Amino acid sequence: MNIDEIKRKKLEEIQQKYQQGFNEEEALKNQVEQIEALAKQLLDKEALSRFGNIKIAHPEKAIQLASVLIQMARTGRLKEKLNDEQLKQILTMLQEKKDFTIKRK
Repeated sequence: MNIDEIKRKKLEEIQQKYQQGFNEEEALKNQVEQIEALAKQLLDKEALSRFGNIKIAHPEKAIQLASVLIQMARTGRLKEKLNDEQLKQILTMLQEKKDFTIKRK
């Protein structure tokens, strides 16, 4: 094996790893889009507007919210589309409150 063959093999390995990473990222992106599309079907106009704002400002929170909404729909806790006030209540429940204590010596 000469140095050119080693370089070629290494380049092929790197390209293959890059392609796998790209495919995984695309699959994850598609899953997130599907979750958001399902969640959007559960919201009225004002709530959908708020969800869009959350998605822009806090994408992770929007995914978490969409997952909660879908779970609520699957368990039968949602009988109709959520309005903005109901969405606010769900967001309040999702907020993590952290208590900090400072100890001084």
